[in-house]
Amino acid sequence: MCSPQFSMNYVSMRMVTRSQSRGPGAGPPGSGEEAATIQRGGEASAEGRKSYHPVKRQRKAQRLNVAYEASDGEKGEGTKPLKAPSWEPQDWQQQLANIRTMRSGKDAPVDQLGAEHCYDPRVPPKVRRYQVLLSLMLSSQTKDQVTAGAMKRLQARGLTVDSILQTDDITLGRLIYPVGFWRNKVKYIKQTSAILQQHYDGDIPTSVAELVALPGVGPKMAHLAMAVAWGTVSGIAVDTHVHRIANRLGWTKKTTKSPEETRAALEEWLPRDVWREINGLLVGFGQQICLPIRPRCQACLNQALCPAARGL
Repeated sequence: MCSPQFSMNYVSMRMVTRSQSRGPGAGPPGSGEEAATIQRGGEASAEGRKSYHPVKRQRKAQRLNVAYEASDGEKGEGTKPLKAPSWEPQDWQQQLANIRTMRSGKDAPVDQLGAEHCYDPRVPPKVRRYQVLLSLMLSSQTKDQVTAGAMKRLQARGLTVDSILQTDDITLGRLIYPVGFWRNKVKYIKQTSAILQQHYDGDIPTSVAELVALPGVGPKMAHLAMAVAWGTVSGIAVDTHVHRIANRLGWTKKTTKSPEETRAALEEWLPRDVWREINGLLVGFGQQICLPIRPRCQACLNQALCPAARGL
């Protein structure tokens, strides 16, 4: 039979031995299982985060861009401002009304000798259209009176595509002289007439693009030909008169340097229903009052509204 003292020592030794068997720094029982649980929980959290990204991408793809007028506090990446109204010059309607009043007499050279008055009304429609185009080709850098005289001389010999092609260059030059750049115009008229005979059965093209492709035909001539020969308003015909007056009145947002640049500037804002009349209206106004040199501002109803007149 063991003594009580021996029994107590034995128990103490067993407890010390079990404690040391776990090694130095060992945690409490069950700590390994808890660590595994935490690790699995972290992996589950990572998986949860990975599964969240597709949702964010999907929401971003569905975002809408809406155009509206936002307040200062609402302006952001998803907003677009409304398009501002197109520019138009100040007082242009009153200026145009005044020009119509000044031109009401229809007594400028362009009113009797312009392209719409230079063809022979007795000839077939196809020939009339050819004569309209020819008068426009002759009118470049030439006064209306000179153009009209050349057209009458040509018509006296029978002005058709065939008759022009049968006329030698020297004779043609004598007939159209003294129009500006008459030598070049002899060449252009012959080349254009040959193209019309070969590709258009003696008629003229029905589009601006085809007209300006002809030798000696520019944008102003093409738009006037469409209006006079075909009755179609394809654009504003801008010559030196229209170019000068539009800039003087401030009808272009910025100063333009060429008639074609002026045409594009005018067509951006000028209502289409006045395009047809603008050329004849401003050409006659430029021939009588708004002259290239020493304009007659004292006789102009727009003197108080014209930026150029105020600057003189």
